Amino acid sequence: MNIGKWMKATLAAPFLLGCMAVGLTGCGDFWQAPGGSSGSFTLSNSGNISTTPGGATSNTSTVTVTPASSFTGTVTLSCAVTSSPSSATSPATCSLDQTSLTFSADTAQTATLTATTQTNTTLGAYQITVTGASSGVTSETTTVCAEVSTSGTATCSSASGASGAFYVLNQGTNQIVALSISSGALNTIGTYTLPTAQATAITVAPNGQFLYVATSDGISGAIYLYTIGSGGALTLGNSGAAISSDPATTMQVDSTNSWLVDAVSGSTQLAAIAIDPSTGLLAAAQETEQLFPGGLPASTPAQLAISPGDSSSCTNCYVFVAMGAGGFAAIHFNPGSANPFGTHGFFNVLHSGGDNAVAVDPTNRLVYVGESDALPSATQTAGLRVRSITATDVPEITGSPYPIQGTGPTSILPTADGNYVYVANRSVSGISTGNIAGFSVTSTALTSLGAAVAAGPAGQIGLAEDSTASYVLAVDSAGDPDLQVYTLSSGTLTSLLTAATGTGNVDPIAIAAVP
Repeated sequence: MNIGKWMKATLAAPFLLGCMAVGLTGCGDFWQAPGGSSGSFTLSNSGNISTTPGGATSNTSTVTVTPASSFTGTVTLSCAVTSSPSSATSPATCSLDQTSLTFSADTAQTATLTATTQTNTTLGAYQITVTGASSGVTSETTTVCAEVSTSGTATCSSASGASGAFYVLNQGTNQIVALSISSGALNTIGTYTLPTAQATAITVAPNGQFLYVATSDGISGAIYLYTIGSGGALTLGNSGAAISSDPATTMQVDSTNSWLVDAVSGSTQLAAIAIDPSTGLLAAAQETEQLFPGGLPASTPAQLAISPGDSSSCTNCYVFVAMGAGGFAAIHFNPGSANPFGTHGFFNVLHSGGDNAVAVDPTNRLVYVGESDALPSATQTAGLRVRSITATDVPEITGSPYPIQGTGPTSILPTADGNYVYVANRSVSGISTGNIAGFSVTSTALTSLGAAVAAGPAGQIGLAEDSTASYVLAVDSAGDPDLQVYTLSSGTLTSLLTAATGTGNVDPIAIAAVP
């Protein structure tokens, strides 16, 4: 098997797609945060409540109000039990020790939420919604599930409001944590320690049957296959052996489920590994991976994305690669060919920043590239560069780059319906936390959804949408806790819960969801 033999390529393949020269030069002219004076704020909570009937312990959760975009003013808090077991006797009630919080600086404040029960309270799950409201600012909510049981240790398990399975890759513990949401509570499906150290990348196949995870110790690497079972549980495949020795930094499976494409930091090679759609394993024994001829123009690949709906007849399907300061690549991709890589174009960054995130619209209309210095004269310098996808070119649309209210884009999430796109910033000028900016999308333009929502400390932030299209999930490598869950409704992100996906320094670097 010729997988994992990495070298620095020194030649670039012929430059097409409307550019007249090879490489990153001569490709044309490519790629103040908006916000009201009232600013905004978000609500989150410390976790669900598990208590006993009449219990006076373990019956509280901490609600945190975090100001954003220079918010000042007063937030009025209230709570209500919004769902309970059918015909419940003496149902749980809620209260807050603080109902009015006044902000004059970007410092979070807290209130304690208490769930009160009686000795004859019906057992089961009670959903409590806490609402924060301020004059001139849209109200925000966060939801806590209070489980009342005789042991006081049960977890909320109602099927109401359930998500699909999703997976957090924790580099600090070298584990995959499989999770889901039900009745506003986070459920752990399983925790899986990887066979080798230093997790680097994760992806779920479009058919939802297989998960691939990469590791690298800086010298050698491995890609492992997991099958996804009922309820999202994982089983290590291929008898525990790696299917590839590629130390992938970024990887994705194409929509035909027949190619696993990966790139490696420090290498100019882009590789395509043929896989069997029915098993997830290599398509043939002793397989030799296919390499992009000539290699990428830069050895700094950060992320890659593949056009959805790719097929041997698709003339406008590509692999897109964000290469940091090395710019952006668009490479024709034909899964019906022995080597699926075709003609290509390489594109500069606009200024001195880097192309650090990339994603594709689910209908293959647009490709999104997050660039850290696209708007150098603005306070928040990062921008979202948006390009139309055609068979011969990927021209930048009018209005691009769009301000994304930060300085360090790390992840881009187009929603499955194609109506919205979100960009996570690991850094924002003037504050110590990251954020998530949102846009509504048409084939020709993006429109900001308003002030970005807070997204925890300034760490590497990854985004995913669950299979029910009800939740946006964000992991933060510097977060404590590290997982933030937002409900998704008509483009609006509302903080539902925050949670830890492990103990200690778990260092989550990526998240993927079953489609």
